[in-house]
Amino acid sequence: MRSSNPVFSRRGFSRDNGYAGFNAAPQAGYAGGNPYAQNPYAQGGQNPYAQQGGYGQPGVQYGAPPQAPATTGRMTMDDVVVRSALTLGTVALGAVLAWALLPVSPTSYGLAVGSALIAFVLAMVQNFKRTPVPALILGYAAFEGVFLGVISEMYNSRWQGAPFQAVLGTMAVTGATLLVYKAGWIRVTARYARIGLAIAMAFMAVMVVNLLLVVFGVAEDGGLRSFGPLGAVVGIIAILLGAFFLTLDFKQIEDGIAYGAPRNESWLAAFGLTVTLVWIYLEMLRLVAIFTNND
Repeated sequence: MRSSNPVFSRRGFSRDNGYAGFNAAPQAGYAGGNPYAQNPYAQGGQNPYAQQGGYGQPGVQYGAPPQAPATTGRMTMDDVVVRSALTLGTVALGAVLAWALLPVSPTSYGLAVGSALIAFVLAMVQNFKRTPVPALILGYAAFEGVFLGVISEMYNSRWQGAPFQAVLGTMAVTGATLLVYKAGWIRVTARYARIGLAIAMAFMAVMVVNLLLVVFGVAEDGGLRSFGPLGAVVGIIAILLGAFFLTLDFKQIEDGIAYGAPRNESWLAAFGLTVTLVWIYLEMLRLVAIFTNND
């Protein structure tokens, strides 16, 4: 199954039914009747990047983990880390420049909305590309950074220190999710993905209805997205969904490395992580503001 994360919806890596965890290669087998065990890089049920005697080759026990190829040009964890650092660094740079150069004003709010729309368009264009385009990914990161910079400055002007607390909260959620994932306490299976994605789609549908009710004046003070206790509950749910998407991202990266995905796929991995982390940060920013209001 592919993640609802827009980055992976077309070029998602494979996902199996085994325990999730770094350095734990996806398990072969279960192919009969399980579409989620398919290797998108395999041809004829075999891993084309495996060396002789590797996964899918004669003499290998059925159900043995695939062997990642020892050839150049394949994605590694270092590639993912470097591309992620570049993408997140671009977001951070755009945010810092926007914060420093754009004072809180209606004009800056308009620029923030425009930047968010451009970032969304670039993300969708990349989503429908067959291969990653670094310029699109970095362009998305730059415009998303401008949006985050303006929004963060707006929150900081009303709730002093909220952006810093939101960054710490995002790091805490990411670190905790990675720890739980690496320890194997979460099984990233097809069933896990289906249930999580169903919950995420239901959540988004409810948020769209809530937005319409607010726009037409039926719901007041933001409805479910208010800055009261109900808004806090909704924010916590959104952050948990962000952590869920992180586990899918980690699994897809792990499978791509294990199956010998091309090196340029690391750009998609970095893009997916960035989209998820931006989501978590924005929800954390709202949550910090809500708790500050109630102090």
